[in-house]
Amino acid sequence: MTATATSNRHSIEVNGATISYLRGGMGAPLLFLHGAGGIGDWAPWMDKLAAHYDLIVPDHPGWGRSDMPEWFDNVHDLAYFYLDFMDALGLKDVNIAGNSIGGWIACEIAVRNTAHLKTLTLVDSAGLRVVGLERFDIFLSSREAHTRAIYFDQTIADRALELPLEGDALDTFLRNRYATARVGWQPRLYDPHLAKWLHRVNVPTLVVWGEQDRIFPVAMQAEFVRLIPGAQAATIPNCGHVPHRECTDAFVAVLDRFISGVRA
Repeated sequence: MTATATSNRHSIEVNGATISYLRGGMGAPLLFLHGAGGIGDWAPWMDKLAAHYDLIVPDHPGWGRSDMPEWFDNVHDLAYFYLDFMDALGLKDVNIAGNSIGGWIACEIAVRNTAHLKTLTLVDSAGLRVVGLERFDIFLSSREAHTRAIYFDQTIADRALELPLEGDALDTFLRNRYATARVGWQPRLYDPHLAKWLHRVNVPTLVVWGEQDRIFPVAMQAEFVRLIPGAQAATIPNCGHVPHRECTDAFVAVLDRFISGVRA
């Protein structure tokens, strides 16, 4: 399983699927798992993280430029896949972080096996249901409504909506929507069994939330902190669902304080 590279873009075959991933920087490994919208190409927020870490950002199986493997049916398949992915890259003492669906996948990895992991960081994570808490339905909303719900700063949403959705961009958008539905259509973006197993997470854990998240309200943060032993919480004000993109400097500072505070 040899990786090939063009700039920051690499590919590797794992379990019969060709997986595309971005990699750059130096230092301790940081595996960042993206949300429903995918990752696109190397972005400014990745530069900030790569200044501190060996940053690895895959397209999940079925998203972006990665294959849609026959074995991919649910979030549990993705959790087991990433255990094999880390083996394939020879990764150890991994700091794993995930946003939204990526946070959910990271949780499912951690309840199964933390042998690869040094820390876990959840960023406005899917995966849990809080009874009585209303959430935004990403499947029943328009592209504009969804985009505006992601960001607190609506000028960022304006710029995102100005980008034409056609050609390859439309194909990727539809692939990502389909893959997201395989993971989170029913029940909506949570695993009814996850809560009872989060006590198995035995690595230092940080739960980061954008205070104005409209996709998963900040009240969900407390439930993750309650269920994961010893979990720490950090809330970023004036920030929506994607702190790593919208509030990059604040997010990197919070992440660095957490990871540097974990003993080797």
